[in-house]
Amino acid sequence: MAEFIWRSIVLGVAATALLDLWALFLHRAFAVPPPNWAMVGRWVGHLPQGRFIHDDIGRATPVPNERAIGWIFHYAVGIAFAAALLAVWGLGWARMPSLVPALIVGYVTIGCGWFILQPGMGAGIAASKRDNAMQIRMLNILGHTVFGLGLYLAALLTR
Repeated sequence: MAEFIWRSIVLGVAATALLDLWALFLHRAFAVPPPNWAMVGRWVGHLPQGRFIHDDIGRATPVPNERAIGWIFHYAVGIAFAAALLAVWGLGWARMPSLVPALIVGYVTIGCGWFILQPGMGAGIAASKRDNAMQIRMLNILGHTVFGLGLYLAALLTR
């Protein structure tokens, strides 16, 4: 169990950090706005009150420490998906990693954003309420491919 927890944390943090580096690269090279983790933190901060869906998370009441909450949530989700990868494919996968399972998990994470987070924050399913929905979707696919590659690379480095 200790190895499962340790590997989940290491793989999840590493893959999420690679995703963040990708976002930083896109911001610096192409002026793509980085994710606003404060708004994610605001969404998470409203969950205990039973508020899962907002018309526009930017107009929702701010919550204390929302930026920190958003960042912590971001990394906790990365760790949870690394744990899911290990739960489905086993610790043997982490000892002898292959690319496909990591990419599958990366692509599953797209669905969580499209069908849970984005609608909950007021962007609609797969950002359908945004003027640049196709751009957002493509960036989601690319970013979560990077997350899947990060899971695989982290497993290679820690095997």
